[in-house]
Amino acid sequence: MKRLFDIVIAVLLLVLTAPVLLAAAVAIRSRMGAPVLFRQVRPGRGGRPFTLYKFRTMRDALDRDGRPLPDSQRLTSIGSALRRSSIDELPQLFNVLRGDMSLVGPRPLLMEYLPLYSAEQARRHDVRPGITGWAQIHGRNAQSWEDRFRLDVWYVDHQSFLLDLRILARTALTVLAREGISAAGEATMPKFAGSGDASSGHAG
Repeated sequence: MKRLFDIVIAVLLLVLTAPVLLAAAVAIRSRMGAPVLFRQVRPGRGGRPFTLYKFRTMRDALDRDGRPLPDSQRLTSIGSALRRSSIDELPQLFNVLRGDMSLVGPRPLLMEYLPLYSAEQARRHDVRPGITGWAQIHGRNAQSWEDRFRLDVWYVDHQSFLLDLRILARTALTVLAREGISAAGEATMPKFAGSGDASSGHAG
């Protein structure tokens, strides 16, 4: 039932947001050039890798040593607008259709985090990752990693169709209110470096 619901709603949303998708793609292409989409390998259910799609929001700017500049320096004005409105997430509807993701589930993070999770935190990969989730309606990027993972595992243990509907409804309100877009002092969220420790960087 969850998979069927994902497919039906993803198709419906793609049809309804087609003008928004086109406008965003044109804006990114004209302001930042190619590519329009940001692609990155992320862990899915069971930690299996898949390619996640988002609209590109950052410039490919490097420092003198060839390393990417901090997110705050690479995030563009159009990219910031796309993030505030969550339009940058819309291409993940194609991930839902492919079966890589669900509409609701723990957000897919970085492959490099896999060996850093505790056994309890790793349970977030017992289900398909989602475009939105229980953690996203309780602070998004403004919460600590430990709180975020605790909420993810809570969802794994309590998932249901009615809970998914509740999360989707709350997500719409959270997006409209533009709450929790970034952690304090960060363009997105500090990088996870294991429980109780973090350093600055892009967490998606």
